[in-house]
Amino acid sequence: MAQWTSAVGAAQLARLITSQQGRSATSGTRKPPAYRSLADGIRLLVLEGRVPVAARLPAERELAVALTVSRTTVAAAYEALRGEGFLESRRGAGSWTAVPAGNPLPARGLEPLPPESLGSMIDLGCAALPAPEPWLTKAVQGALEELPPYAHTHGDYPAGLPALRRMLADRYTERGIPTMPEQIMVTTGAMGAIDAICSLFAGRGERIAVESPSYANILQLMRAAGVRLVPVAMAAGLSGWDMDVWRQVLRDSAPRLAYVVADFHNPTGALASDEQRRAMVEAARSAGTVLVADETMAELRLDPDVEMPRPVCAFDPAGSTVVTVGSASKAFWAGMRIGWVRAAPDVIRSLVAARAYADLGTPVLEQLAVNWLMRTGGWEEAVGIRRDQARENRDALVAAVRRELPDWEFQVPRGGLTLWARAGGLSGSRLAEVGERVGVRVPSGPRFGVDGAFEGYVRLPFTVGGPVAEEAASRLAAAARLVGTGAGGSGAEPPRTFVA
Repeated sequence: MAQWTSAVGAAQLARLITSQQGRSATSGTRKPPAYRSLADGIRLLVLEGRVPVAARLPAERELAVALTVSRTTVAAAYEALRGEGFLESRRGAGSWTAVPAGNPLPARGLEPLPPESLGSMIDLGCAALPAPEPWLTKAVQGALEELPPYAHTHGDYPAGLPALRRMLADRYTERGIPTMPEQIMVTTGAMGAIDAICSLFAGRGERIAVESPSYANILQLMRAAGVRLVPVAMAAGLSGWDMDVWRQVLRDSAPRLAYVVADFHNPTGALASDEQRRAMVEAARSAGTVLVADETMAELRLDPDVEMPRPVCAFDPAGSTVVTVGSASKAFWAGMRIGWVRAAPDVIRSLVAARAYADLGTPVLEQLAVNWLMRTGGWEEAVGIRRDQARENRDALVAAVRRELPDWEFQVPRGGLTLWARAGGLSGSRLAEVGERVGVRVPSGPRFGVDGAFEGYVRLPFTVGGPVAEEAASRLAAAARLVGTGAGGSGAEPPRTFVA
């Protein structure tokens, strides 16, 4: 990269390095030189995403004081990192983190698996479940009954069907967020919503702050739009958002947009608290940043005792800072490509006007189906089915992974559809590659980071359960053994056909 996009303070970096020393120490091994330990610690923080790529590191003297080591030690560590491709420097601009050239992001693991491969391959690539029948069939039948009046029109509704816009507005109002239909635009899925928002607010070269890790498909959409991604490191475990880091990044880089998944974050499953949401909105408002809140996982509370925080937009009563995105894809069915945007009326008008040069509108029949579900109570019934299925799958997958891969580290999320696992010191990219050879498809950690971070992670969705979850964990364990012994080449066993 040409220059840094965020900064890591000396005290913050020292705290991160100190926190990992106990975990990385190995008894009975010869202690490496101090500079080597420091270089390895920083490199690991970058690969795990705890320190973002393109983050400016503190000056040598500042870090030496914070770590109580000599400046020579820090200088030698920085030089080692430069030689390995994990640090770049320029006179007058300082030094910033990087990843070595020739380490591209893995290209596989998230696109839908062809139906003909389902007999031999267990697909953990997509966080999507089958439709919650009989509600899909009932919704389509109800939509067909209501279709005739719309068939006599041109069928183009750039803002969405008035009935569905009103229904969505009423649902926000019931959640304590007064909303008018004029604040809603219906889109073709959440991806269509975020694409429209990025096109309106962030042109090529603009900065967008994103959680690190974040939802891989959105990161790729933003890369394709030519924006500059500014990663903001997540806090350890399911605590989620480090608001001191968020404030610093928004203040220093002044991004045009910030994209967050505060409700059962994809991929970690973290749930932001009311306090974190309030602080996030305040930080975005102070920086002049538009905060895009992705609520696609918000209804997937898997443990009944989880008390859901208020929506992010509840902390922006004037509507000047937060743009909310919702979707039927995760809560109902991925094949139901209905999403929506909630924003201030002037923002909605601008999005609708720009849509004339994009897709003109969202399919009428699918909008009628979602409206039918929400009007009749079928939506709540279907989401209940979805929660039960995801909870059973989660519990089965967690038990199987703990049994087959006891050295993998993760925290069990209380909602959402994904488990974020540290793969026992193995390369996530190699696990993804070898996994396909032994019959399990899993996306590697770098897909969810910016510029190659999270090499030691994989994402496991709650899409399989029972015997299939057990077989998936068994195949992952086989892949891990092959990767761990360096035998992940042509000698890997072919996948066995598995019928649930």
